[in-house]
Amino acid sequence: MENIKVKKINVVYLLSYILAPMLICAICFGIGIKFFPKGTMAVVLFMGPSILSFIWWTFGGRIIYKQNQKKLEKQLNENGFERNHTFYGNGSMIVVDVVHGNIALLFFWNPFENFILPASRITKTWVDDGKFGAGIMEGSSRVSFLLTIDDVKIRINTFTSNQRFRMDSDYILTGISKADMMVNVLEEARSKEKQNGIFT
Repeated sequence: MENIKVKKINVVYLLSYILAPMLICAICFGIGIKFFPKGTMAVVLFMGPSILSFIWWTFGGRIIYKQNQKKLEKQLNENGFERNHTFYGNGSMIVVDVVHGNIALLFFWNPFENFILPASRITKTWVDDGKFGAGIMEGSSRVSFLLTIDDVKIRINTFTSNQRFRMDSDYILTGISKADMMVNVLEEARSKEKQNGIFT
């Protein structure tokens, strides 16, 4: 996988995940209106697909993603990948092998394809504290670390919230600390001159 381009989103999977339940609902609604305008079957055709779609959108992707996380971790363990640091973001997972200078990546919207490659392909790493505003309004609602691989920017959050926190809050400071640590780990792996093989 050394030369495979990193892809964060599988468009076919994304569209299928969103549109397939909607299509099934539309078909069931059409059948219900045409053949079962009243009665128990109408309720089943109208409500059943909607409820199942809600459950799918709420839990389906998470289950698929978690299963593939476990699959990747097992694969790495079986192939001698030293999992020195593993970070689970809310949409991506990164595993760093500092010993051999390799990294492994998995993305929520591309869960069936993992990327195992030398850390030397990382061209840049940095921390984004998400700071905005000024004075008493200064704060952040997201902290993350970022890396660029083959012109693909990957952002992994270490803290997110739907509300703003002061920059000196424990939430923000902990997020920054985690982000700093991961950047240092990635740079350490990246600095390894000798690559001892890519695990597939």
